[in-house]
Order: sequence, then structure tokens, then C-alpha cells
Amino acid sequence: MVLDIDRCVGCYACTLACKVENNTPPGIWYAPVFEKEVGKYPNVKRLFIPALCNQCKDAPCMTACPTGAIYKREDGIVLVNEDKCCGTRACVAACPYGAMHFYEDEGGEYGEQLIPLDSLTREKYTSGTAQKCTFCTHRVDQGLQPACVETCPTECRIFGDLEDLDSAPSRLIRNRNGEQPRPEAGTDTSVWYVR
Repeated sequence: MVLDIDRCVGCYACTLACKVENNTPPGIWYAPVFEKEVGKYPNVKRLFIPALCNQCKDAPCMTACPTGAIYKREDGIVLVNEDKCCGTRACVAACPYGAMHFYEDEGGEYGEQLIPLDSLTREKYTSGTAQKCTFCTHRVDQGLQPACVETCPTECRIFGDLEDLDSAPSRLIRNRNGEQPRPEAGTDTSVWYVR
């Protein structure tokens, strides 16, 4: 995936689409958008920086996991097998991007009186396990785009096959000097940024 910083307007449509599509637990956001002010008065500008799991080729979360619960699909998408997760949070500590989350069910936000979405979350996720963005594999496997990509009104999220040199993401990376986030981490991310 390529994230075009110049096109992001900070509408948070991607964040909300992801939350609804994946019904993530309270407080867990797979696709946050960060805000940053740059420049000096009177020439100040606000940047919006969309983020998500970078689906690293050399994923530190996978290496840190003591049970092998974190694995990589053939297409490079990194996933968590909740049945194998023992809840050590080693993956959360190992991720240099803050993209790993830990779900600990605390009985719902309203005590024992659960709102409908909390009930659905309890059915979908296992308390005491690591969680992360999956690039909406349930959609990708059907030939669809991830929810965050489909919802973005400015098309700042571009999804495709990075191995295909003629794909839209590959062309953007090549033509606009794409950069991987935190290259010093040495994770060889599958998410790139362009400006």
C-alpha cells in the first residue's frame, strides 16, 4: 500500500471505515491518522499522516512471538492466530510502529450492560490476545480493496501488488520517490509513503 500524504485531508473516513468493517474492540484503531503542524508562523501547515500495520517483510512482531501465533500469508500479509496467542505482548513491544494492539476485555464499557457492538466484539475477538490490521484479508480474498482504501474520498491510499512493477503502487513509489516508514528499523515494510 502507498499512502500519499499530499492527498490526505484528515477526514478520518479510513479510520472509521476500518473500525466499522473490522468491529475492533473499544480503544483499538487499526488505521489511525496522526496530525502534525509544520512550518513557522505565518506559513504554518497541518499534515495528516495515515497509518496502519506496515506488513513488514522482516516483521519484528513475528520474531518476538514466543508461540508462533504471528504468521505471514503467501501474499505477505502478516496475521495473528488468536488460538495460538498466549498474551505475552512481546509483539506489541517489538513493533517499531505502534501497530500492534492488545485486547483485554474488561466487561464492556457499561459494566454488564453491553451495547450491541460490544457483544459483537466479544464474539469476534478473544480477550488477552494481540490484534492488528489485516489489510482486510476477508475483502482482499474476494478481489475487493481494504475498507480504508475504498472509503478514502481523496484516494490517498493506493493498494496493489508491489511485486508487479506496473501496478499503481509500484509506479507511485518509483515516480514520486516513495519512502518506507522508519527505514532505520530494517523491517522492509510493504507500506510506503509519497509526498
